[in-house]
Amino acid sequence: MAPFLAFEDKGVRSSGALPLVLIHGHPFDRTMWAPQVAAFAPGRRVIVPDLRGYGASPVVPGVTPLSVFADDIAALLDDLGVGAFALAGLSMGGQIAMECYARFPERIRALVLADTFPAAETPAGRAARNAAADRLLREGMGPYADEVLYRMVAPYADPAVAAHVHRMMTGAPPEGAAAALRGRAERPDYRALLTRVAVPALVVVGEDDTYTPVAEARAMHEAIEGSVLRVVARAAHLPNLERPEEFDAALAGLLEGL
Repeated sequence: MAPFLAFEDKGVRSSGALPLVLIHGHPFDRTMWAPQVAAFAPGRRVIVPDLRGYGASPVVPGVTPLSVFADDIAALLDDLGVGAFALAGLSMGGQIAMECYARFPERIRALVLADTFPAAETPAGRAARNAAADRLLREGMGPYADEVLYRMVAPYADPAVAAHVHRMMTGAPPEGAAAALRGRAERPDYRALLTRVAVPALVVVGEDDTYTPVAEARAMHEAIEGSVLRVVARAAHLPNLERPEEFDAALAGLLEGL
C-alpha cells in the first residue's frame, strides 16, 4: 500500500549515517526544508514529509491532534523501512517532534527543536487558535499570509525567501491548516517530557523570533540535560530559510557527534 503522506526521500542510504527526518511547521510544506535537503542529502538519507492537510498530502478536515501527526510520521517511516533516525521539527513541527519522542523514543537517536515551545495552550490561546481556524475557513489563506509574513520571516529577510514563505502559506489548504490549529489548541504539556530526553539534542531559535522568543528556547535548553542552544542572528521564526548556513552548521554539529 502506498504511504499516506506525500514525501521526499533523498540522499545516500548506504553511508552508515542515521537518516534525518524533517518536520515542517504551520502553514508550510516540505519545501520549507529545501536548503537542508540540499546540504545533508549528499551524506545521508533525508526524509521530508508533507504533514496531513498540507502540501501534496491528503486533506482531512475537522481536528488533527499532534498525536495523529506523530502516528503518520511513524507509519511513513515503517513503510520506508526506517528504524532509528535523527528527528528535527520547527514550530508546530517541533511540537510534533516532541509528541514523537513521547510515543516512540526508542527510534529517535537525536532531537532538534527549532523555534517551538513545549507548554500546553492557555485558555486564551485555545480560543485564539480556534478563532484563527474559523478565519481560515471563512477567508482562505491569503489575508492570514499577508498579515503574518513579516513575523514568520524578519522584515529584512531576503525577498526571495519571503516570497517562498508567502507561496507556501497561500498554497496551504485552509481545511487542513484549520484542523491543525484546532489540534494544537488541545496539545499536551511537554515540559516534563523534555527533562527525560536522553539523546543528543539541539535547540535552535531565530534571534528576532516573536512567536517563540529566545527565552522559550533557553528554557527548553535548560530542561534538556546536555542539549546545545544556538541563537541565529538576523532571523525570525524560520532561521533554516533565513540563515541556512548558520542553521545547517548547528545541525551538522549535532549529527557529526552521533
